[in-house]
Amino acid sequence: MCRMTYTEWRELMSDGLRQGQDQVYADMEKTVLLRVYSSNVVPGFLQTPEYVRALLHNITDFFGTPNDVDQAVDARTARQRFLHEGDHQFRVIVEEQVLRHRIGDASTMREQLQHLLDSLTVPSLRVGIIPFGAERSVWPLESFYLYDDRQTLVENLTAKVDVKAPAELADYLRAFVGLSKSAVHGDNARVLIESALAAI
Repeated sequence: MCRMTYTEWRELMSDGLRQGQDQVYADMEKTVLLRVYSSNVVPGFLQTPEYVRALLHNITDFFGTPNDVDQAVDARTARQRFLHEGDHQFRVIVEEQVLRHRIGDASTMREQLQHLLDSLTVPSLRVGIIPFGAERSVWPLESFYLYDDRQTLVENLTAKVDVKAPAELADYLRAFVGLSKSAVHGDNARVLIESALAAI
């Protein structure tokens, strides 16, 4: 069994962004518990269409790949159905800086942060935010998605890494637990989002 696959984004996006979005959708569909840590952007299944559009335009421009952004936006936002259907559960940890990074214009960011606020009430979702200055046992990492206990998708600038080796999966789970301990949840997370929203 292959324990790790390293695939360059340019290869994955050689025909555009839509195909990759469809693969993530398929992975989420068969996942009961999805744990996500993001240090850079709002996780895809919590993104608004305009936030997705701005982000994917940036990615397309950076890599010079075919522009199928409109189709990719529809494919990415389709993942949100899993928040409300089936027995899927989501545990999300983001760094506070994710709330402050400007993706798109001010209107796009206001809409995105308001959507994130509204999402805090979704029963299947638990969001934690690691505040600036929080004491931590796990340093800021590259973003990763832990699908049940079978696979971790790690994202860096040039590639995605699919990790399946049990020892490495255990490390990512341990990292997620450590990052969660540094995060605030509930009303305290809401305060941080509201603060970022007010600062726009």
